[in-house]
Amino acid sequence: MMSEKLTKTVPALTAVAEKTQTQVTATVEKTMKTAQEMAAFGKGNLDAFIASGQIWAAGVQDLSKSFMASAKEQMDQAAEAMNALVAVKSFDDLVALQATFARTSLDKAITETNKLTDASTKLATDVLAPLTARVTLAAQTFSRAV
Repeated sequence: MMSEKLTKTVPALTAVAEKTQTQVTATVEKTMKTAQEMAAFGKGNLDAFIASGQIWAAGVQDLSKSFMASAKEQMDQAAEAMNALVAVKSFDDLVALQATFARTSLDKAITETNKLTDASTKLATDVLAPLTARVTLAAQTFSRAV
């Protein structure tokens, strides 16, 4: 009688243990997969920050080069204007030359400011692009998980 109970109990306990083992294994595998996905997601975030920083550094360098080239051009034009002003023969010529130089300088300043504004806006957009993509991906990923 006791051995009959044991004969029935052992397979039942074995089945319960196997079922528990299968559930634990599935849970551990799911947890590991989630951890790997989160690590990959975190790496993607880091990569986006690095890419954004690289875009910013290159963009600032380009903006600086443009600004310096514009400043050099303006200095060259000012030197030319000074040479021309020194060579004038009359006060009327002096006033006309100064007016032309002032108008040209103002037009150039407005043009360069517009270029700098456009380049700065583009740089800001480019810098934010990798970060925006990560935010979008996070929203999509976590909205599916909920």
